[in-house]
Amino acid sequence: APRPPILLNFPADAKAARLAYEKLLQAKRAAGGKMRLHYFSDPARRLRQSKLTDDWVHRRISNFDYLQALNTFAGRSLNDLTQYPVFPWVLRDYTSPELDLSDPASFRDFAKPIGAQSAKQEAKFRERYASWCDPETPAFHFGTHYSTPGYVLWYLTRIEPYTTWAVHLQGGRFDCPDRLFSSVGECFQNCTTTMNDVKELTPEWFYLPHFLRNDCAHDLGVDQKGRPV
Repeated sequence: APRPPILLNFPADAKAARLAYEKLLQAKRAAGGKMRLHYFSDPARRLRQSKLTDDWVHRRISNFDYLQALNTFAGRSLNDLTQYPVFPWVLRDYTSPELDLSDPASFRDFAKPIGAQSAKQEAKFRERYASWCDPETPAFHFGTHYSTPGYVLWYLTRIEPYTTWAVHLQGGRFDCPDRLFSSVGECFQNCTTTMNDVKELTPEWFYLPHFLRNDCAHDLGVDQKGRPV
């Protein structure tokens, strides 16, 4: 029967991690080699051994499959909201009636994080880092993360089991309508023009359009502009 995943965390204790790893290897041998260990000791080395990057470069696997594999090697899983797979924003044009996919301006700059897509925003984050003077907190560029359980549930509120989890997170009800995810374009604009929102996407954006529809007819309310959410 399926069993839940277990995360072992050994902060700054390499000796304890090595001991636990040795115990797992002993258990594997005792089980006749049937216990599978994935990417435990050296994910980067196992990624190189897998030849996945070569397969991707030569187009033997898709971008989606490659990103899913990278997330897996990084320890991310659809079973863990705190380590949910991360996918990037790809497009940047959400206002044109038609997209010209041959125009580089239609796409985000993959060389930079989502919070630094414009020179103006990048300068703001660099200034924050350079001017930081709190002796208790190290300097930083981004004060928020690109993926959190809250972000995952915010995107996927309209489909189960995320609906149930989102309601549980809000104490038994949906969040207020103006704070719910309701516009892809507005979301992208917020992630690229403010300093408190730099979230990326989830895999569902690339294969499950249902998360954008309220097929279950949940009463998500009406926002301040009078638009049903």
